[in-house]
Amino acid sequence: MHLSDIGWSPEFLEHLPPGASPARVARVDRGRLTVLSADGERRVHPAAALHDPDGVDTPAVGDWVALRGELAVALLPRRSAFTRTVAGRRSAAQVVAANLDLVLVVDALAGTTRARRVERYLAVAWGSGATPVVVLTKADLCDDVPAAVAAVAEDAVGVEVLAVSARTGEGLDAVRALLGEGRTAAMVGPSGVGKSSLANALAGREVAPTQDVRAADGRGRHTTTSRELHLLPGGGLLVDTPGMRELGLYDDEGVDTAYADVAELASECRFRDCAHRTEPGCAVAAAIDDGRLDPARLLGWRKLQAEAHRQALRSDARARAAEHQRAKALHRAYRSQPNRVR
Repeated sequence: MHLSDIGWSPEFLEHLPPGASPARVARVDRGRLTVLSADGERRVHPAAALHDPDGVDTPAVGDWVALRGELAVALLPRRSAFTRTVAGRRSAAQVVAANLDLVLVVDALAGTTRARRVERYLAVAWGSGATPVVVLTKADLCDDVPAAVAAVAEDAVGVEVLAVSARTGEGLDAVRALLGEGRTAAMVGPSGVGKSSLANALAGREVAPTQDVRAADGRGRHTTTSRELHLLPGGGLLVDTPGMRELGLYDDEGVDTAYADVAELASECRFRDCAHRTEPGCAVAAAIDDGRLDPARLLGWRKLQAEAHRQALRSDARARAAEHQRAKALHRAYRSQPNRVR
């Protein structure tokens, strides 16, 4: 196996410790890593130094690590990372997948495609450093595919929107064309939208288990339970991820990009601190009044901005608490020294 086949780039070489060999993380489970290297697939242990309680610098699927024997001793710098806040009320981060070229935001054309949900995924995807693409699955169950694609594309500003069917093969070539040799994509989206079926169709074999769709709404049942990197026949790589019940923003990096139309209008307001309600000279309110901007887009932008702000405050509080604990530990260690000057 050539390293370039699994996404290796010469830029990583300068960060590789002397005497170590590179490998790419394909799966993380039970405290061990399944990695791909020039010697093929193997299982290794991560060094204690790679455990990060904040979750950011712990090896994730798609990461490059430095190996010495059966031990991963270093995490190489990431080119991109799809990162969310850990589900619940914690402020810690979870890197879903790293070193991505593309993030495929997957939703289903069966049932109702939720525009605000797609926008949330796009905000996180833009913040990852990779290029987002919206993939609408189950096109064979949709009566008017062009209209459905147009409705999503209207709010997915600057993003390609593709309709596919894993059952009939419709649209799969367009997705394959995005995944050239050594390019990596991660599929993200809620449960039941057909990510596993799409992975199997692109791979040409069963790489992820699937279940029959529900008759009531045409949606599948949750099947994928872990993130895994798959090699595709055309030379690309695909990360299949479990459905996400929560997608909490970790920062605001991609919010204004996902809502580029709203952000651009906001920059044209007369007052820099315009709240876009009743202020004179508000370009956002004017665009809503004359029908150029959907009010739901403004509400979605405000919601994600507020969420990102709350997350930043929680992260700051967490950092302050950790620093306080470190200071207390240093103080205790100093007081326990037997020969310190009194």
